[in-house]
Order: sequence, then C-alpha cells, then structure tokens
Amino acid sequence: MNQFVAAFVRFTRTWRGDLIAILAGAATPLAFSPIALWPLAIIAVSAQLTLWLFSTERRAAWRGLLFGLGYFSVGISWVFISIHYHGYVGMALSLFLTLALILVMALFPMLLGYFLACYFPKGFESRATRYKLLLVFPAGWLLMEWIRGWFMTGFPWLSLGYSQTDSPLAGLAPLLGVYGVSWAVVFSAALLVGLLFDRVGRIFYLAMLVLLWLIAAVFTTVDWTAPSGAPIKVALLQGNIPQDLKWHPDVRLPTIELYTELSRDNWDADLIVWPETALPTFYHEAESFLYDFELEAREHNTDLLIGMLTLDQDKRQYYNTMLSIGAERGQYHKNHLVPFTEYLPLKSLLGGVVAFMQVPMSDFSKGGSEQKPLKVANQYAGISICFEDAFGEEVINALPQATLLVNVSNDAWFDDSWAPPQHLQMARMRALETGRPMLRATNTGMTAIIEAKGEIIKAAPQFQVTSISDTIQPRSGMTLYAITGNWLVVLLALTAVGVSVWRLGSAAK
Repeated sequence: MNQFVAAFVRFTRTWRGDLIAILAGAATPLAFSPIALWPLAIIAVSAQLTLWLFSTERRAAWRGLLFGLGYFSVGISWVFISIHYHGYVGMALSLFLTLALILVMALFPMLLGYFLACYFPKGFESRATRYKLLLVFPAGWLLMEWIRGWFMTGFPWLSLGYSQTDSPLAGLAPLLGVYGVSWAVVFSAALLVGLLFDRVGRIFYLAMLVLLWLIAAVFTTVDWTAPSGAPIKVALLQGNIPQDLKWHPDVRLPTIELYTELSRDNWDADLIVWPETALPTFYHEAESFLYDFELEAREHNTDLLIGMLTLDQDKRQYYNTMLSIGAERGQYHKNHLVPFTEYLPLKSLLGGVVAFMQVPMSDFSKGGSEQKPLKVANQYAGISICFEDAFGEEVINALPQATLLVNVSNDAWFDDSWAPPQHLQMARMRALETGRPMLRATNTGMTAIIEAKGEIIKAAPQFQVTSISDTIQPRSGMTLYAITGNWLVVLLALTAVGVSVWRLGSAAK
C-alpha cells in the first residue's frame, strides 16, 4: 500500500469517513433537477465507492446507510408536503411516515455496501481492485436501483441515470435505459477512483473514461426512430387549480368552464391534452357535457385527452382515467397505483390505516396492463398517469404501436418543492428511451412538450393558468431499450458480478 493510500485510510477510519458518506449522499440530489449539476453525481458516488473500497463489512454497511440517509433526506423529503399539507395527516405522523420512507430507501445502499465488503476483498490490491471497480461496483449499483424499482411495487425515484438527461451519457438511454445510464455514472465514478489510487493503471483508467464518454456522445447524434406521418400541432392545458380546492363542489363548474375556454382558445390544434383528473367529476356524471363538447371538437377536427375519474357502477370500482374524445372515443385507466394513497396493500389486515390517515382517493382499481394506446389526431398515444412514467419498462408496453407518449399528472400535491422538476426529468428520460415525443400536461406545472431526444421544446411556468402549443413529429420504430426493456442490463450486471466472484475465487485458491 503506497503512502497516499495509507494516509487516506487513516483519515477515513474515524468519524470523518462517516461524515464524507453522509455529505456525499446529501450532495448527490443536487445533480438532478432543478439544480441539475450533473457532474456531482459522478463525484459524490466516487467518494462513496472509495469509502467502500477500504471498509470492513460493518463499516461499509454503516456508511452505505449514512449515504442513503443523506441522499433521500435531501432528495425526497417533499413527500412530507403531500402527506401533511394535502393528505391532512398530523405533523407527528407525517414526519414519522416521511422518515420511515427515507430509512427504507437508505437500506438499499446499506445492503449494497455490506455485500461489496463481505464478498469482495477490501483494500487496494491491483487485480482484485480492478474487478471491483470495473465490474462489481457498477453492476451492484445497477442491480440495487433495479430492485428498488420493483420491490413492494417500486420507488425508482432518484435513480442516478435521471441526473444525466443533459450530459453526454444520455446517449446511452435508447440502448440501455435509465439503469444503463446509472451504470455509466457509477462506472465513470469507479474510473475516477482508479485514476486517484492506482498509479500503475492510470493510463488504462483514463482511456476507458474517455472512450465511454466519446461513445455516449456519438450515440446522442443517432436517430433511433423514424418520422411517422405528418407533424401534428398539440396544445397542453394547465388550469392551476389549488389542491385544497380541486374537489370542492363550488369550484367544480368554474373548473370545467376554465378548461373548456382554454380548449376553445386552441381549436387550431390537432390534439389538446387536459391534466390528470382535470374534469372534477365522474365520467357518468359528465356524459351530457362530454357529448356536446365532442361535437364541438369534431367541428374543428380536434381530438382531446381529458383526465377524470370513472366508476364501474356494477362492480363499484373506481378508476383514474384518461378519456379520448373527437374522431374516436377511448379510455385508459391508470394501472400502476400508488400504495397507501391510491390503494391499500393487504387491505384485510390494514383496513383502518387509510381511514386513520384520512388519505383522499385511496380505493382505486387497476386498469390492467393489457390496455392499448389511444388513437388521437390519426396517431397512437401511449398514456401514463402521474408516476406511471417513472417505470420505463411499463411505458414501453405501448410500443411499437404508440407514435407519441402522453403523461398527465397533478403535481399540486408537492407545491413548489423539487418533486415536479424531478418528475419532469423522468418524463424526459422516457422520451430518450423510446425515441418518441412526450407530452406532459399537469395541473400546476411542470407542463412541457418534449421532443424525441429528451429536449424540452416548450414549457409552461408553474402556478399559472395557461396553455402551451407547438408542433411535434410522431415517430415509429424501436430503440434497443424498447425491445429488451431492463432485462438486457440486468443480465449483463448479473454476469459481471458472477465473473468477478469466479475470477477472484480462483485467484484466492
């Protein structure tokens, strides 16, 4: 061990290493929107990887936990706003639930740190270290994020790949998806660690780093999909209805009138999109209005997508729905529901929880994964409602038929926190992964028209009654990620870990 490595180990052996871990975690969310200092993701993760490299099993787990606590305390503390201010849950219980979610999320890097220290030798020995840096660390992080994305229905928020929508690494998204971009972030961080500590292999690490970023940058110039038909003009509406008034009976008619007038101002558009539950009533209660409004839309050759609630009166099942009206009527019901807010897991055991928490709209039914894209403006739209667009493997189910993507949301639940810009960044990633334009209509912001390479064409300011319109080009064809989903990168990651275990095990004999 050279003197520099020895000095570093001594420095981080005490509480100072713990402090670095929690500060690295707290700095990482600054790489995401709205701060968007994307290099911070690589720098912060490289600091954490360095700590893990020289940690015992117990200390690696502890520092993984500290990293996770810093990461998610800064990155997702906005859940408190939705629970307390809009869910009307008491202060103490809201804090408890927020901290519980942060702790659960922090367990993932804790377990990863323990696994890395337990099954792979610590310290800096040339061969073993290179396997850890180049294969195990990036693959392990990818698998951790992937598991977090489906475990207990999944919470993939703040996957590292989202922080890179404006960096050259975004070029890997059509090939490997957001988890593949996360792998590239951690691989870059691992190469930085190698540059710092491995004097013998510095040229190799530098060459690998330059090569990775050059390849990714080249891929940003590739068109993975082709135009499908003529461009269409779209308009997205933003009613800016405060969450605490949204369902008030006195606001119902003014809300309908507002969205009706905003639509009439955009009759020159081929497609108009209203946000999630913009129509504050049930479908069966609004049939008369929808019939007359549909006739008016047809006169202008305009199709609309309208967010509302529907009720199956025979089965007494509620759905969060997007309705298409105009040339052809259709419905999409939200399928990936939010646990404890839109539905209650283990309802027979936890039946009193939602009543105790007073969470509104907590008994929805799933629409089913077999739902088809909706035909609008002579194109097919793949629909996602609210945080459904956080799941790339579900969004690609609409392909190859869908030639454009539509996400509607009501981010009024989170006020002016970091949640809305983080959510918009995830929508941009879906456009990158699929090679499709994304239309994102929200109640209070951030409403945006996103082109097929993830760039925002036009965005509405938050907390204003407004509409935005522009022309988009629908696209067809399949990116590699749209064909393989997450399975390609998961299998590659598992292979990398397996090869490392085998090689290091053989070397130890």
